[in-house]
Amino acid sequence: MGGGAKAGIGGLAGIIIIALMTFLGGGDLGDVVNNVVQQGGLSGLQEERVEGQREFTAEEEELARFSRQVLASTEDVWTEVFRKMGRTYVPPTLVLFTGSVSSACGEASSSVGPFYCSGDQKLYIDLSFFTEMKSQLGADGDFSYAYVIAHEVGHHVENLLGTLNDAHVQMNRVSKTEANKISVRLELLADYYAGVWGHYENQAYGSLEKGDIEEAIDCAEKIGDNYLQKKARGYVQPESFTHGTSAQRMRWLKRGLDTGDMNTTTFGIPESQL
Repeated sequence: MGGGAKAGIGGLAGIIIIALMTFLGGGDLGDVVNNVVQQGGLSGLQEERVEGQREFTAEEEELARFSRQVLASTEDVWTEVFRKMGRTYVPPTLVLFTGSVSSACGEASSSVGPFYCSGDQKLYIDLSFFTEMKSQLGADGDFSYAYVIAHEVGHHVENLLGTLNDAHVQMNRVSKTEANKISVRLELLADYYAGVWGHYENQAYGSLEKGDIEEAIDCAEKIGDNYLQKKARGYVQPESFTHGTSAQRMRWLKRGLDTGDMNTTTFGIPESQL
């Protein structure tokens, strides 16, 4: 690791995304991101090309276009949210890659998947990860991809608000088990901020349709550290959880969607309330 903290979607991310595919169900997120383009929302997007990166395939180029649109949408939402808070939102720089990439947080391969690095305030989107989601896992849907991006942008919001740095300073001072508990709070907060983005997008474009939230809750048992560990090992080790249980992740995502309240946080509350 170099300077800064690296935060990603989490272990076995592809399985998590399968459960999230139904989150918008019939919701028309495609129309939302198309509206972003029509309104010129991509004009201020900061993007950086990876030196020596091969040319994207046609499928990857389509995913790159979609990633830009979703990121532009998050910039619109967070710029306004920060303005209401009396702050200025500084958007992250988008880095699209396949295979591997170098960041201020160190080297990363495609096995890591999309991640955010606070050291350079860049959002690294691995397009091959999205391709594998579709070809190997059958996870193919607008919101399955958008959730990944919104979660990583959530870590950027944590960074701008000082939460990410404070948490990592604390994590370096405690045991591995206690550091994992802090990591869970960071990840649940990023899920919450992804929900906040969805809350304000829904206000603007009516993206969510009746039944979408219920379907997501129904999928809660299929995501989270507990479910994935049980599936992979046959048992769970709560002390090793780093992203939260199924119920916790869906609870915080839904809470963000329901309220859009920036006064809510996963820190400073009892563990039993997570």
